Amino acid sequence: MSLVADLKSLDKAQRSAIWASYLGWTLDAFDYFLLTFMLVAIAREFGTDVKAVSVAIMLTLAARPFGAFVFGLFADRFGRRPVLMIDIALYSVLEFASAFAPSLTVLLVLRTLFGFAMGGEWGIGASLAMESIPAKLRGPVSGLLQSGYPSGFFIASIVYSLLFDTIGWRGMFMVGIAPAILVILIRMHVEESPAFEASRDKPRVNPFAALARHWKLALYTIVLMAAFNAFSHGTQDLYPTFLQKQHHFDTHLTGLLTAIMNVGAIVGGIGFGFWSEKIGRKRAIIVASLLALPVLPLWAFTTTPLLLGLGAFLMQVAVQGAWGIVPVHLNELSPNAVRAMFPGFAYQLGNLITSRNAVFQSGIAESHGNNYGLALALFGGVTAVIIAVWTFIGPERQDVDFTAEAREEAA
Repeated sequence: MSLVADLKSLDKAQRSAIWASYLGWTLDAFDYFLLTFMLVAIAREFGTDVKAVSVAIMLTLAARPFGAFVFGLFADRFGRRPVLMIDIALYSVLEFASAFAPSLTVLLVLRTLFGFAMGGEWGIGASLAMESIPAKLRGPVSGLLQSGYPSGFFIASIVYSLLFDTIGWRGMFMVGIAPAILVILIRMHVEESPAFEASRDKPRVNPFAALARHWKLALYTIVLMAAFNAFSHGTQDLYPTFLQKQHHFDTHLTGLLTAIMNVGAIVGGIGFGFWSEKIGRKRAIIVASLLALPVLPLWAFTTTPLLLGLGAFLMQVAVQGAWGIVPVHLNELSPNAVRAMFPGFAYQLGNLITSRNAVFQSGIAESHGNNYGLALALFGGVTAVIIAVWTFIGPERQDVDFTAEAREEAA
C-alpha cells in the first residue's frame, strides 16, 4: 500500500515526465517493429529473400549508438526536454519516408537514418524520468518505461493484424508518422529534469574525459547491453517470420500470437521492476533471465497456436522481466555529468555489437530448412546464461540521489 501511496503522491510534472518517457519509447518501438512484420512482403516486392531485407534491421540497430551519443550529448548540454522533442519528430518523419522507398537500397539508407534518430530516445527519456522521481520509485517506473518497448511491439502487431492486408507494407510505414503527435504533448506538459536544472549554468564536463575516467564501467555496461540486446532482439525480431515461414500462419494469427507475446513482456517488465525494489537490481535481472531456460522447448519447438502462444507469453515475461530493470540500473550506475548520454550510448553500442542478430539467425534458419525455432532457441538460451553470469559479477548502485549528486558536482 505504501508503494501505491508513493505513486499517488507524484506531482503533475513527475507524472508527465514518466508518461512522456514511456510513450516516447512505446512509439519508438512501434515504428521499429512494424518492419519486422513486413520482411516477407518487402522481399517479395523487391525480388529478394528475407535474409537480404533483414539487413535493414541490422543497419537500424548499428546506427542507434551514434544517435544515442549525439542526442545524448545535446541533452546533457541543452536539456532533456527539447532534445527529446527533436528526436521523436525526426524518427517519425524517417519512418514515414520509408513508405516511399523505390528500391531495397533506398530503404536500407532510410532505415539506417531511422536507427540514428531512434537511438537517441531511450537514454534521454530514461534520464528525464529517473531524474524527476523519488529514488524509491525508480524500480517500478523502470519496469513501466521498459515495458514501452513491448507495448510498441504489441501496438504494431495489432496494426499489422488489422491493416496490413488492406494498406500493404508502404501504408504501414505511413502509419508510423503517428509518434510525431507526442512532440506537441511534451511541449505542453513536460518540465525539464530537476537534476539538469541543478547544474544548468555550471561548466559542462567533457564527455570524452568522463568516459575515459569511467572506462571500466563503460566497458562492463557495453558488454552487458550486448548480451541484453541479443536476448531481446534474438527472441523478438524474427518471431513474426518464424510464425509466417515455419508455421505458415496468416496475418491475423501472426498478429494475435505476437500480441500475446508482448502482453507477457509488459507483465514481466513491470512485475520485475517492482520486485527489484525489494530484492535489488542484480538479483532481479538474474532470476528473470534464468526463467527463460525452462520455457525454451515450449516457446520454440511446439506446433499448435495454443502452446506457441503460451510459450511466447512466458518467454517474454522472462526476457522483458530482466529488461525491466535496465533503465534504472544503467541510470544508477551512470556518472551524473553524462547521464543523458552514458546509459543510452552503452545500450546502443550493445545493439551495434549484436546488430547482425537477424541476419545471422535467418541464415541459421534457412540452412536448416527454415527452422526459425532452432535459431530463436539458440539465442534465447545462450544469452540468458551470459546475462545472469555477467550481471552477477558486476556492480550495483541502488537509490543514489541524482539531484543531490548534481548539486555537489556543481558546487
